[in-house]
Amino acid sequence: MAERISDKYQAWEQLCEMRFQKLKANETTLNQQFLAIYGLQDYISPEIADHSITVRKANLSREIKSLISYAIGCSFGRYSLDHDGLCYAGGIWDASAYQRFLPVNDNILLLCDGADIFENDLLTKLIQFIRTAYGAETLEENLAFMAQALGGEGSPCQVLRSYLLHDFYADHCRIYHKKPIYWLFSSGRQKSFQALIYYHRWKPETLFSICHYLPMVQAFYLSQLNHASVSDQRKISRKLKELQCYITAIHKLPSISLSPDDGIINNYHKLDRFLAKIN
Repeated sequence: MAERISDKYQAWEQLCEMRFQKLKANETTLNQQFLAIYGLQDYISPEIADHSITVRKANLSREIKSLISYAIGCSFGRYSLDHDGLCYAGGIWDASAYQRFLPVNDNILLLCDGADIFENDLLTKLIQFIRTAYGAETLEENLAFMAQALGGEGSPCQVLRSYLLHDFYADHCRIYHKKPIYWLFSSGRQKSFQALIYYHRWKPETLFSICHYLPMVQAFYLSQLNHASVSDQRKISRKLKELQCYITAIHKLPSISLSPDDGIINNYHKLDRFLAKIN
């Protein structure tokens, strides 16, 4: 049965509000009792300011970003729609843990500006997740609701792609206190090539798989040149120049092995010439 994300959010919002008000009432009651014990009820108010309550109210933008992060986690196999909680964070990979929604085989999700030609395009995978989790009948409505929560201009898919391209990774690094578990391979300022990988699924051959996609992305930009306006041709040319430099540099990189004992940051530095900066 198809479900609406807006209905799920409304139920969550009501639950958060009820939990918030209950905690606030309990703390106010405790304050009244302590003030009565010390005879201070005529001097100090027992009321608690909302910002002092330790549980949060629902926030639509934050919850939608959290949903997107969960969908990406399912796309990598960190989470599964068939199991509660964490499903894979290293160790032995169990493919049978994923039935309703399958993670990407090569641990790579591509972020291409305006390109959904790849099966493992991040936006394409996100849409597949929403369709699987909530139903095909409400897909367009759910995508529109998500896009409205994020803000921005354009169609729902354009808004979602823009968030994935420009803002998701910064949010991810902030939430994980600058120790990201998803790593963004990035060619530089032009963002001609971007690809997410899941740190806990890294293998030496992951780098080879990334190199496999580089000429495909390059071919995509070349195919756009003939149909682009003059200004867009300049943009594409800058992307191609940056991409060629990235391809040349990454092909010179030797096989990299990451060690869990070294920690995320030390391992990140082994590849940081090819990764987005952690801000």
